[in-house]
Amino acid sequence: QVQLVESGGGSVQAGGSLRLSCAASGYTDPIQCMGWYRQAPGKKREEVANIDNDGTTNYADSVRGRFTISQDKADNTLYLQMNSLKPEDSAMYYCAADRDIYDCWSGGYNLDIKYDSWGQGTQVTVSS
Repeated sequence: QVQLVESGGGSVQAGGSLRLSCAASGYTDPIQCMGWYRQAPGKKREEVANIDNDGTTNYADSVRGRFTISQDKADNTLYLQMNSLKPEDSAMYYCAADRDIYDCWSGGYNLDIKYDSWGQGTQVTVSS
């Protein structure tokens, strides 16, 4: 399993920005795709963005145009730049990774990848 450690969460006012980071380590099989999930209390978990090894990205409608997912393969780090934040973006954000290319192909576009590794999460709170 891949070890994933998120950072960069915090509290901001609506309209502000945050950049989440996720450091990946401890794996031998190469990672094929990575993504960010979020879950707010009492709400369903939502995959907000993913990216594959070719750099193809997918975004949830709720964040498209405001969030940008990127990766630095040299540092094994995944990022999520979040701009124009809204109170409804408040949630625990989780980084995830998958080493199975078929999981990435089958689930990437619909933001439904069955990831095999998860981080512990980082809290994002947006106040109005």
